[in-house]
Amino acid sequence: MGKMQVGFSRKNITPYLGVPIPGYYCDRLTEGVLDDLYANVLAVTDGQKTALLFSLDTISIERAYMDVLRNAVSQRTGVPYEAILIACTHTHTSAGIGARGEKEGHYNEYVKHRLCDAAQEALLDCKPAAFSYAKSRAPHISFIRRFRMKDGTIETNPGIDNPNIQEPIGVPDESVQVVRIQREGGDEIALINFQTHADTIGGCRISADFPGFLRSTFESVMPHAKCVFFNGAQGDTNHVNVHPGPGDLNGLNTDSFDDVARGYEHAKYMGQVVAGAVLQVYLKAAPLKDGAVGFLQRTIQIPSQMPAKEQIPEAERIVSLHNAGRDEELGYRGMMLTTVVGEALRMVKLKDGPESFDISLSAIVFGEVAFVGFPGEPFTETGVYLKEHSPYAVTFPCCLTNGNEDYFPVRSAYDEGGYEARSSNFCPGVAEILTENALDMLRSLKDEAKEQ
Repeated sequence: MGKMQVGFSRKNITPYLGVPIPGYYCDRLTEGVLDDLYANVLAVTDGQKTALLFSLDTISIERAYMDVLRNAVSQRTGVPYEAILIACTHTHTSAGIGARGEKEGHYNEYVKHRLCDAAQEALLDCKPAAFSYAKSRAPHISFIRRFRMKDGTIETNPGIDNPNIQEPIGVPDESVQVVRIQREGGDEIALINFQTHADTIGGCRISADFPGFLRSTFESVMPHAKCVFFNGAQGDTNHVNVHPGPGDLNGLNTDSFDDVARGYEHAKYMGQVVAGAVLQVYLKAAPLKDGAVGFLQRTIQIPSQMPAKEQIPEAERIVSLHNAGRDEELGYRGMMLTTVVGEALRMVKLKDGPESFDISLSAIVFGEVAFVGFPGEPFTETGVYLKEHSPYAVTFPCCLTNGNEDYFPVRSAYDEGGYEARSSNFCPGVAEILTENALDMLRSLKDEAKEQ
């Protein structure tokens, strides 16, 4: 074993009934529990520096409450604020953490204490560790959700077998990254990085979605290993195969408000596919060099996508009708309705500014493994580029980490259109600016490690 030590802890964070469920442009309250939600935390130390990496079964957490959580964990453990990375799996069947309201307030406090306890336990669990890496592939469960239509328009989630579909805009990243951590006198830990929306189930009952089934499937086969999942650059992908073949719709209900087929059994299937990809390579993972722990956070100013003055009246009309429950008067349905409402909400919110936003990127490295936390939803292209150009042997891009600012579409998406770019708070170039800053941060951490 090398000089680094690793600890682990897992805590249940399943919410109470009646807590609001975010994720759609409609109200949902928790009515039941299909499966529990968990907070997983990894503690990594080289004897001088220590970092904590969380993976939470939740859709997202706004930066203001992320700061509350990170500061609370820091105060409890002594680990620096910048060395705490909290990533969300982005399950759309989870309660909102950090939202205001009486029931949400109780749940917020509960989660905060659970994270502090988990961090403390993970640090106490630290044992000498060795790292190895493998890469696999999970086919046919993640699909680009933005399409060029035959009539020249761009649509997100245009519906199954829509005859107007011409082609998807891009290629999904089906790669699965696996870091195996073998610990002296302790359970192994498998760190998994895959990328697609965890919006497979819908409804008002709590579920961890496919990441939960990935964990349970893997751990049933490898009972002496713990599985921690980090969702990657998933902003333009989901589980929807718009041209399904025989059997592809098994476990899916095609009757949904936004033309997206969903189903609990399909979430199980996805988790099993990713777990199978991991198990194919896990025991043959190649050793990684030992090294130091490093961490860095950087704040970047990004221009906002403010509306033109002439766009505001129509946007206000759309928002007014939507808030009054009169969506049928807008003349749209399915995901196009969501797109129009999302765009109008963005315009109304930004009609008086601000002219820019401060976006904080996070990076934590240990040895040859790097984590980059995007506080929003980056596109597939961003994740692929980051992994290919990183100075580290292994790089996990992580969505919705240490905040939830919005979508980070690539520049071409603004020219083309679609829900993500039309609703995003940010001007074209946001993805490229964040990616170059992330790579610069990784290079700085690499240089710092060489000097030690």
